[in-house]
Amino acid sequence: MMMSIKKIVLVIGFSSLLTGCIQDDAQTSAVTESPASTKTPSITMTDAEAIRQTALELGARAASWQLSHLDNFDYIPERNREKTANPREWMQAAFYVGLTHWTDTVNDADLVNQIAQTAGDSDYQLGYRPKHGDDHAIGQTYLWVYEQTGNAAAYAPTQKQFDAILADQPTNSLEFFEGDQPGFEGTCQDRWCWADALFMAPRTWLKLSNATGDPRYFEYGDSEYWATADYLFSDDYGLFFRDSRYFERKSENGNHVFWSRGNGWVFAALPLIIDDLPDGHPSTARYLDLYTKMAKSLVKVQNPNGYWPASLMDADKVKTPETSGTGFITFGLAWGVNNGVLGDKPSADAVKNGWAALATAVDADGMLHWVQQVGKSPDPVQENETQLYGVGAFLLAASEMTQWETASKTAGLPADD
Repeated sequence: MMMSIKKIVLVIGFSSLLTGCIQDDAQTSAVTESPASTKTPSITMTDAEAIRQTALELGARAASWQLSHLDNFDYIPERNREKTANPREWMQAAFYVGLTHWTDTVNDADLVNQIAQTAGDSDYQLGYRPKHGDDHAIGQTYLWVYEQTGNAAAYAPTQKQFDAILADQPTNSLEFFEGDQPGFEGTCQDRWCWADALFMAPRTWLKLSNATGDPRYFEYGDSEYWATADYLFSDDYGLFFRDSRYFERKSENGNHVFWSRGNGWVFAALPLIIDDLPDGHPSTARYLDLYTKMAKSLVKVQNPNGYWPASLMDADKVKTPETSGTGFITFGLAWGVNNGVLGDKPSADAVKNGWAALATAVDADGMLHWVQQVGKSPDPVQENETQLYGVGAFLLAASEMTQWETASKTAGLPADD
């Protein structure tokens, strides 16, 4: 989905600003280059048409594989199998964010019907925790169904639940702590006190405002978004701490812990939010400013093999590939290039290298490999591990890469060799 003319005009100034910052040798950012952690991918993406065709082929293959594996989750570790199988949980919600984006890209009416049927089978209900951001994530799909079909019943339960939140807005601290009860991670999660939540919840609130014409929903979502961003974003590194427990935490190698997927959640959500914002929304410039700051930092820490390390400031902590973080980041950067927000060659190269790495992680059947399992920090990854949110990230990236043939024209980049 491309931005409106009004938004494109607005972002040109940010593009110029970012390009100038990248070329400035007097940078004060604490971000440094990451070493290689695995061998360079065997696929080299140079020709724009080849990239587009690869994205169409691999996106279709990955979507088909995952859709055909929604009735048996034996490939998911047992500890997460039950939640993964629940279509209202965030794992499936993240997959459907990618799938709906893919469906829009390829204009597949059959997929629209299939997604609408699945949403209806869930009675359009959110998760079981009324205020928890993860349990708001599936609302993005319900509201997308409304956009496609005009069926207002698709968002009625979400509106009812959000009305209750507006009537009793949480005011707790964003400081993260773990309680005594197993699985309880503190009352801070009544608000969006962890980075992942910025992918899960705010866009649902935005889409509800767009659907109903009632600005109160996104006024709340916008306010809560920036409360979290101001709290967790590191100005020194241009990256997000996963939550307050990581402010001072260091890796075994003495580096700050900035989780690839945690930052990928935030970074991928920014284009989705920006594209859904009404023209002239007063927060647009602020979201774009955050986007360009993150893009600048993320380009610098990509491994030479095309993947982003699971621990962004410590590539030696997890040396294997990791595709969920790489998928989200590749999507975010590709959106910036395709829409003229990022007009510099390093950003374009990072996108092509990221996509080349992702392309090697999808096997002949369509299974995406090297996906870190459910967690909250950089953890070891095995080649045969996959998860629905990883496929969602991949589909977001594939969707954007189908537009890559026009990127050099849009962003003013040199044509591919």
